[in-house]
Amino acid sequence: MLPEGSDLAFEGLQARVTIVRGLGGGTQGQVFEVDVAGERMALKWYFPNSIAADPNLERRLLASIQATAPNPSYLWPLALLRPAAGESTRLPLAVQSFGYLMPLRPPGYIGAHEHVGGLVDISLQTVMRSSFFLAEAFHDLHLRGLCYKDISLMNLFLEPSSGRILICDNDNVAIDGRDPGSVLGTPGFMAPEVLLRQARPGANSDLFSLAVLIFRLLTRHDPLLGSLELAIRCLDEPARRRLYGEDPVFIFDPRDDRNRPDPEAHPAALVTWPIYPAPLQVLFLQTFGIGMKSPERRALTGQWKQVLARTLDQRRLCPHCGQETFPDPAAPGRCWNCGRELGPGLALQLPHGLVQAAAGNELHPHHFDNLHPQGLGNPLARLESHPSRHDLLGLRNLDAHPWQALLRNGERLNVDPGQVCNLAPLTGLVTPSGPITLLR
Repeated sequence: MLPEGSDLAFEGLQARVTIVRGLGGGTQGQVFEVDVAGERMALKWYFPNSIAADPNLERRLLASIQATAPNPSYLWPLALLRPAAGESTRLPLAVQSFGYLMPLRPPGYIGAHEHVGGLVDISLQTVMRSSFFLAEAFHDLHLRGLCYKDISLMNLFLEPSSGRILICDNDNVAIDGRDPGSVLGTPGFMAPEVLLRQARPGANSDLFSLAVLIFRLLTRHDPLLGSLELAIRCLDEPARRRLYGEDPVFIFDPRDDRNRPDPEAHPAALVTWPIYPAPLQVLFLQTFGIGMKSPERRALTGQWKQVLARTLDQRRLCPHCGQETFPDPAAPGRCWNCGRELGPGLALQLPHGLVQAAAGNELHPHHFDNLHPQGLGNPLARLESHPSRHDLLGLRNLDAHPWQALLRNGERLNVDPGQVCNLAPLTGLVTPSGPITLLR
């Protein structure tokens, strides 16, 4: 509808818009990279039939534009665009429609489906951070009384270096319980009650979709596809309806083993599920257990944030094979990768939390003040390994203030902002936010 290279005028926009290239499309419309006064942005342009099927679309978009994004992870609508008068002779089909501008996804982000498909190498810590940012984004959305309705792998992007996420296709966001819209969701991510047309999408169905997304990020597998799927010759629409709506069974349901993963067909699920600690598994068991048929009993966004943050804090590196593990600090057990004993490890006791001493782990404001919201924004410190001695750990002060390191011989050393202190000779540190005690 908008040919590449077109230079177009739109109502209410002084600068002309150049269509640089197509980025993709779906059932609702097409997305383009555009140039607006020298700035690269993204433009989603709707098919006329999509607008006819959703009469509240324009009103919903305008409300989103006026409200601004609830969280930096959303590629939020910035402006509604309609072709200016006179463009009808050049683009007769496009004039029957409209679209919206949004930020362009920056380089470095990959589609979440690429990770789930095993096409990229991402650490467990990074995937855990992405899961936290996803829960945080939905938490902030729901706090505004909004719901997303159609989250899936295809509208989620990850930055492999940091775990940061971006969520696109925010034109379906609406006030929870008020705007039914025309979108029900994506098969495989829809809550059972929505798939069966027993309820419209809302915050409770978002919680189901969120759990599916986090499970797929962490395990690279669908939580409802196991042995029951293998018994079906043709995975057609009635079969999907049965697996995802009429008789959905979590593949690790402790009370129903009919849908266990097959060792040959579903190896990823069997390998990854034991990696994660019990408190994290419990949230999946809650949402895909009693929450399957009782939407009000599903794990909440705040619960996901809390448990994911604590799981990141207990991350350790196996001293034998170097693999990331998330053992119980009180009973570390064996490495899931090499099977050898993990043994006791060094940990940092903070006023409100315990962080295992592993390179890459971070200290955040919520570790010192329980009134501070849990987040993975700007850390106060980061654990790092020595460049040539990986068995030696240091703590880099990322605070704006100097810290004091307490040595075993009673001396105190200043650790200025940006500096790293070796943990080996320390008993703890004194910081403006609170004390840090080393537990060996």
